[in-house]
Amino acid sequence: MTVLVDRRDAVAVVTIDRQEALNALDVETLTELCDRLHGLAEDEAARVVVLTGAGDRAFVAGADIKYMGGLGPGEAKEWGALGHEAAGLLEEMPKPTIAAINGFALGGGCELALGCDLRYASSTARLGQPEIDLGIVPGWGGTQRLARVCGLGVAKELILTGRQVKADEALRIGLVDAIADPVLDHALEVAEELAAKSPVALGVAKRLLNLSPSALEREAEEFGELFASEDAKEGLAAFAEKRAPRFTGR
Repeated sequence: MTVLVDRRDAVAVVTIDRQEALNALDVETLTELCDRLHGLAEDEAARVVVLTGAGDRAFVAGADIKYMGGLGPGEAKEWGALGHEAAGLLEEMPKPTIAAINGFALGGGCELALGCDLRYASSTARLGQPEIDLGIVPGWGGTQRLARVCGLGVAKELILTGRQVKADEALRIGLVDAIADPVLDHALEVAEELAAKSPVALGVAKRLLNLSPSALEREAEEFGELFASEDAKEGLAAFAEKRAPRFTGR
């Protein structure tokens, strides 16, 4: 087993553990990661998911390049689809996902981090999309998500050059949201804050934020529909009564 899930009350910590390979993803590990994420997406008890890598050298150093070297076009498409599935689960599951980036997050590792809602990095983290140096391009959503997170100009510069950025530059360009040591502790602190909020409202907020900017009518519709939920009524009442809300997820 190379993908571990540690439950900390309402927070699930998913750790990729292939330290001998800097947590690089082979087929077995990526498949296992998808399975774990599918399960957590359906698990109402897990209100926030934190993704990290074992050890302090790497979050995920990338995909297994030796494996990729033997792929034909059809097999490469299947490999790409598996990576898209993992990043898509992080982006689309109806609960917040946080990347705790504790070292190298390159190629597929950077793409998994981009699939998360929030990204925190250790001071020693290095991120990038170096696929161009292999004669390929990001294949797990990096061309789209990097542009959406950092802007098209930054995405073009990083993807076309393939260069890596250190934590301080990653923060400056918006690739990560904060730098913290130890990064997992910071991610867990934020996760616990999020876990105390309404899972219904968080799910809707996340879904709306992932929509295109033109979807204002959809936002207005879902904003109104939230007011029928018990969580919305509880949250509004608790604010008026100056007490902590007790959200139930309904």
